[in-house]
Amino acid sequence: MVNRIAIVVGAIVLTAVVSMATTLAVSRSIEGNATAINQAGALRMGAFQLLALSADRNGSQAAPFRAELDRYGVKLSQTSLVRTIPENADHPLNEQYQQVMANWRNILRPALERHAPGTPVSTDLLNATENYVGDVDTLVSMLEKRTEARIDLLHVIQILSLAFSVLIAVVLFLDLKNRVLRPLRKLVGIASAVGNKDFSLKANLEGADELSRLGGAFDQMTSELALSYHELESEARAKTHELEKSHQALELLHSASRTLFANHDLCTGAIPMLQELETLLGIGPIRLYLHDRNASEPVEAITTATPDRPFYCRDHHCNACLVTPEVYDELPVEDNDGRRLMLPIRTPGLLLGTLEVWYPADKGLSETARRLLETLSDQLATAIFLEKQITEEQQLTLAEERAVIARELHDSLAQSLSYLKMQVARLRRLNITGEHEQTHDAILEELSTGLNSAYRQLRELLTTFRLKLDTPDLLTALRQTVDEFSVRMGQNIHLEYDLPPGTLSPNEEIHTLQIVREGLANAAKHAEASEVRVEVLFESPRVQVRILDNGKGLPGGDQPQQHYGLIIIQDRARTLGGKVTMNNRDGGGVEVTLNFVPKSRHMILAQQASTV
Repeated sequence: MVNRIAIVVGAIVLTAVVSMATTLAVSRSIEGNATAINQAGALRMGAFQLLALSADRNGSQAAPFRAELDRYGVKLSQTSLVRTIPENADHPLNEQYQQVMANWRNILRPALERHAPGTPVSTDLLNATENYVGDVDTLVSMLEKRTEARIDLLHVIQILSLAFSVLIAVVLFLDLKNRVLRPLRKLVGIASAVGNKDFSLKANLEGADELSRLGGAFDQMTSELALSYHELESEARAKTHELEKSHQALELLHSASRTLFANHDLCTGAIPMLQELETLLGIGPIRLYLHDRNASEPVEAITTATPDRPFYCRDHHCNACLVTPEVYDELPVEDNDGRRLMLPIRTPGLLLGTLEVWYPADKGLSETARRLLETLSDQLATAIFLEKQITEEQQLTLAEERAVIARELHDSLAQSLSYLKMQVARLRRLNITGEHEQTHDAILEELSTGLNSAYRQLRELLTTFRLKLDTPDLLTALRQTVDEFSVRMGQNIHLEYDLPPGTLSPNEEIHTLQIVREGLANAAKHAEASEVRVEVLFESPRVQVRILDNGKGLPGGDQPQQHYGLIIIQDRARTLGGKVTMNNRDGGGVEVTLNFVPKSRHMILAQQASTV
């Protein structure tokens, strides 16, 4: 732009300099032409004056006449006239001047000098004078034409200078309009649009000048500003959407925390909340694994999506976590372009489990979602820890209640039975004879048998009430029970256990353990068996407990009626919501079978409360 302006200014200055120089040269070249023309014109008059003097003079005037001729010759050679004549001998004006001079020196002056004083002018002299005047007229005419030509040249130069200046001005105006004004308007418009947050305008200036570069910089700036503004708007919208989701998720976590802490069943309390959280954050499935110190692998406790009913499901009328195989195949998993986030479920110093969260790999997981999931893991840890504490407190309360009942039975009924046994022993020492002796002995035998049976049953009942599940889990308690009865029976008892951890509540575990103990006690007293098996199996959704022996079997091949141990087992089975059967095996021996579907803990507690 600076170079272009410099060129234009230089062209204008050059035009002005050339115009002024040529004008000065032309004006100098025609300087004195007017004087020369006047003098040349005066020469014509002087020639006729000389002719008149020549005709009127007398003989005494020869010297003055000759002086006039000399003065006239001097006028022909004066500087003002000679200066206008070109020095070039071939120039027509120079040739005409030389012809005038030659005509004066060779023809007219000699003719004037030869003319006799006082005589009339001859025709030859008059013709010579007219010829001379004609040559002078030609010289004057040539001087006038030369002067007019110089003046015309001066006009042409001035017109050309004016035209060239106007042309330069027009070109400069157009160039300024196209190269300066329009780009400046575009740039000002772009600046105004940027001020109004409109980044769509572009200068699109071509060229390599400053404004073109500035326009390119403006275009790049607006593009970058548009991109930055778009990114900022996108980030703001994403942040707003993320904050809205976070707010909704926090509200969900707040409302769900009350459900978790009010509902002691983790599955029914957590799954609706986790499914809403999946929909809100675009994640899932979510699985919760609890750590069991007696299990080699973490045990699944919750899943939000599964095609098959999980083993731990206690409510088989609930389908909250069940989905079709087609839907399950579309969920993010390792084989379906999914990524997994593992969050520990822990309290200070204790690892309770792991929360497994799947999410799409192409969308990723935001920091806000991670913080929300970490908050969820803390809430689950608190809920699980409180549930464990409640379970332990329930176990302790039940054990204390049973211990109180056992003490009451021992202090009241056991002492009464002991007293009656001592009284029967005293009656046996009496020597009763006569006709009532046999009747008396029969009555004493019945009393003794009844008291022994009642005392034995009371001891079993005391043992049952004093039983508490202080082992880590049901499997360990069953192993201890099997070892105890193996010593009592003098043979090994085989135990088959296939129950997933966490399947039963503590109440269900205690009842199951007591039924197994009652079955083993009956086998130890009555079976006379060489082989005893205990099976605790899980056949979803049912739990099946079997005590099998190869002993002598039940008398009559049917369940004994009004048997105290069987009544206790049946009562416990009803408490579990199941059924117990006792039948002879085809190969010999007895099979005691318990079938029940595990219930959620709050349902069991409610049933116990209603029973009490």
